[in-house]
Amino acid sequence: MTPLRIGLSANFIHADPQRPLFKGKTLKFVEQELSQWIMNEGALAYMIPSPSPGGNLPLEAFVQDLDGLVLQGGADVSPLSYGETPMRPEWSGDRVRDEYEISLIRMFLAQGKPVFGVCRGLQILNVAMGGSLFQDIGTQLPGSRVHRDWEIYDQNFHNIVFSQPSHLASLYQNTTTTRVCSVHHQSINTLGNNLVVEARSTDDNVVEAIRLEGPTWAYAVQWHPEWHAPDDNALMDGRILLRDFLAAVKRHKDNEKVNP
Repeated sequence: MTPLRIGLSANFIHADPQRPLFKGKTLKFVEQELSQWIMNEGALAYMIPSPSPGGNLPLEAFVQDLDGLVLQGGADVSPLSYGETPMRPEWSGDRVRDEYEISLIRMFLAQGKPVFGVCRGLQILNVAMGGSLFQDIGTQLPGSRVHRDWEIYDQNFHNIVFSQPSHLASLYQNTTTTRVCSVHHQSINTLGNNLVVEARSTDDNVVEAIRLEGPTWAYAVQWHPEWHAPDDNALMDGRILLRDFLAAVKRHKDNEKVNP
């Protein structure tokens, strides 16, 4: 059977004339553990480059050729993308990447192809659907827990609780709370159109998972399931959610064959 072809939205390192490597050039990359996580389930992972303006191959060409989309983590979402001004310069985010990913989200959804967001991926899906974000949890949600600790980074864990009923609860039966890896300082403020909350942080009620209502499978989580060691029973097994995404991708692909 031909492997599923999963597109990964790119991380951007913008041109920097002071950078010793690729001086003055824009770089795009994927985080290795995310791509390996997908490929470990038998799917192929492809980074989706942003085409040059006026080029012969627009983003639609990549969307047409791929079976599903994964939105990876990375830089802040720009407040400008949801109609706000950055409260601090360091929270200005990446407006260029926002526009690229919002375009991808809308194109994949328009074709009925599944979308799965990780960390920033949850935030940009929410913004693409008309929602907004807290620019900084610590500033705008006093008393909240620390969701990103640079010193321990991917070892910063906390509990989440599933909404009842929810798709997440149906996947992880006999489980109401679980432990996840937290590496973010922005979070959902206003929920986007047709989105529902699937999980929250037990400590401060921060939204941790969302689902798009409707015929197209679209889901996003605030944590990094690809960083959860599969043999660590203290953490949520992210493979269950990944397999659900890939099953949705396969269903859509099979349906396209039957109804081209």
